[in-house]
Amino acid sequence: MRKTNVLGLIFPNMHDEALRDLTAIRAFGSVPFAGRYRLIDFPLSNMVNAGVSKVGVVTKSNYQSLMDHLGSGKAWDLSRKNEGLYILPPFGATDESYSGRVASLAGMEAFFANSKEDYVVMSDCHVVGNIDYGKLIKAHTATGADITVGYIRGELPRLDNLMVLQADNDGRVTDITIENGGEGEGNFGIGLYVLRKDLLVQLVRNAVSRNQTHFERDILQRYVADLNIQGYEVTEQALVISSLASYYAANMAMLDGEKRGKLFLNERQIYTKVRDCCPAMYGLESNVSNSLVADGAIINGTVKNSIIFRNVRIEEGAELEDCIVMQGAVVFGGTKLGSVVLDKDVVVKESRTLQGYASFPIYIDKKSIV
Repeated sequence: MRKTNVLGLIFPNMHDEALRDLTAIRAFGSVPFAGRYRLIDFPLSNMVNAGVSKVGVVTKSNYQSLMDHLGSGKAWDLSRKNEGLYILPPFGATDESYSGRVASLAGMEAFFANSKEDYVVMSDCHVVGNIDYGKLIKAHTATGADITVGYIRGELPRLDNLMVLQADNDGRVTDITIENGGEGEGNFGIGLYVLRKDLLVQLVRNAVSRNQTHFERDILQRYVADLNIQGYEVTEQALVISSLASYYAANMAMLDGEKRGKLFLNERQIYTKVRDCCPAMYGLESNVSNSLVADGAIINGTVKNSIIFRNVRIEEGAELEDCIVMQGAVVFGGTKLGSVVLDKDVVVKESRTLQGYASFPIYIDKKSIV
């Protein structure tokens, strides 16, 4: 992909509160997905596919697993002598100010000054989608917008500080409201923005000088009448993760071949860290149907409509249906699990029964013994 004049920024800790159980030990962007991926793989791959060759990952806390996953950026062709992948740890940002994005941006002026790119594309990690960022960037320059905001038209997700847009016939945003716990339908922002780097720096300086910390409220909403803010509707399939139930639903959607095909495209691939491992092994008594099973798994029991990550062991006599089982988990015989999310390295002993529901799945913490 041809290099573009765009700098990428990814915020993997935004919306951590929406997945409190899963993000207690990891960043939102580091949450496992669909058997082998992490949520950050999607915005990072979208940027790389659009020709963005310099990407900064703005971390806050619990980023050890994220750094292990990203490494040098080789899997995304970002391991380079010049430009490439940058991990940007917090610099003088408190939890309160970081939640508004502005403080972390204010601590990155040196990074901006050392970057030659004229434009910045910023993305959060709570939307799973193969989005054509190249098309988004072209739309931004074609309209002459000061800021372009990516949005989805549909049912409002239940997220804190959700930005809801109103736009005129030309696509210019005329009104912005900030809502908590969405209800009904509308045009809602997905934490995806394009703007000039110098404009971003100036807007952040102005906000900091007024002790303002919230990017959407204190910058976008404040300047909606003064700046040309254009809305860009994301029409590609995009799954918004705003709760444990929506995370579970997004994973289960990958069992649908049509939905999976819309996400993993040949022309715009989704990249992730490669881990060499032996193929999955199926015992003589195993019974697996409509499931995604990653390499390294050993299946001797019954698995239906489930997502099985690497190095999972399902013993003979165990029955799993509608479950998500993360890396290294072990389920012993005689156990029956339904609509359960097992985090990494969980052990479920013999003859246990756990039954959740699609709207209220049961979650078991990492390294727990049930």
